[in-house]
Amino acid sequence: MRMDVSRDITDDELWQLIDRAIAQKPEDKPSLRMRRATRKEVFYALRGMDVLQELVDDPQVTEIMVNGYKHIFFEKQGRIFQWDKSFSSKEKLEDLIQSIVASANRMVNEASPIVDSRLRDGSRVNIVLSPIALDGSVITIRKFPQKPMQMEDLLRLGSLSEEMAALLRALVQAGYNIFVSGGTGSGKTTFLNALSGYIPETERVITIEDSAELQLHNIRNLVRLETRLANMEKVSEISIRHLIRAALRMRPDRIIVGECRGAEALDMLQAMNTGHDGSLSTGHANSCRDMVRRLETMVLMGMELPLGAIRAQIASGIDIFVHLGRLRDRSRRVLDIMEIDGMEQGEVQMHSLFHFTETGEQGGRIVGVWQMQGKILHQEKLRAAGLEAELARLS
Repeated sequence: MRMDVSRDITDDELWQLIDRAIAQKPEDKPSLRMRRATRKEVFYALRGMDVLQELVDDPQVTEIMVNGYKHIFFEKQGRIFQWDKSFSSKEKLEDLIQSIVASANRMVNEASPIVDSRLRDGSRVNIVLSPIALDGSVITIRKFPQKPMQMEDLLRLGSLSEEMAALLRALVQAGYNIFVSGGTGSGKTTFLNALSGYIPETERVITIEDSAELQLHNIRNLVRLETRLANMEKVSEISIRHLIRAALRMRPDRIIVGECRGAEALDMLQAMNTGHDGSLSTGHANSCRDMVRRLETMVLMGMELPLGAIRAQIASGIDIFVHLGRLRDRSRRVLDIMEIDGMEQGEVQMHSLFHFTETGEQGGRIVGVWQMQGKILHQEKLRAAGLEAELARLS
């Protein structure tokens, strides 16, 4: 079978060419099931994700892990399984890697063997090339649902209580600056998407991410920014810090930073402290209080400042911390909601609003309750937004 590579071939044309090629080999006499499997394998090898396409298409698969071309694992319903298929060769795996990074305008090679990228559907991809990865190049794909989860979905899954959702709705609408913390796989990006559903659709929102993952479908005036790595063709790096500074000149009502990992925390705090109320971000930490310490460290990565000045920036810039956790039954829950209550004796003071307490297990699933710990202390933004009725109900 010959293909005319001088022009673009549509998917329909490619399917027809594959069917014609299979039909031209009647001596093999494959069964209908084998023919269907063969045509899918050939199509996916030429146009899709090769052997991974079936896993990519499965909505129940949440993570795909490729450890060299022979070993593929995936996560489904919270459990990890080994895939009974593999790439036909090391070269096939390397070709797929280059296809993935090229589609996201990224580059990976021996000089720069580690890259974060994304698939066309927004799924997050991390790639580490051999020989840095000793047993062959590694691909890790974090899949996201095609339809982003709303807060109603998280309520149905038992990730938080209705009282907490009502509180968060009021806080987002009133323009409180909220920082979401949690460990790897705790659902920070999913939760950030759900929170964004409460942003009034009339506002101008700018999102800033390493790899574009957020899906804000309710915002009409939306600007999406994504970082860029430097390459050997003298294309300069565009970091999150560059994008935050650029965003400040774009007349944003709110800025959403997908994740703070380093020195960009300083720029994020400065944005929150200069009138961009309602801004949102996430970070890795084991608790709300640990997130404060991590922010201190991240700010110091960008500038030498007195610790007291950094803590003052955190205390005045961030209003609310929301901490997520992935429990031993693989469920994701909101574990804490805490309010910043200023500074005292040089320390950032935090006031607990809600806390999750385990009460036991039922059918292999952790059972617990969210206990309200206290009332909102700083209610000025709620009053200014005209949410007096909501304020009275939440108090």
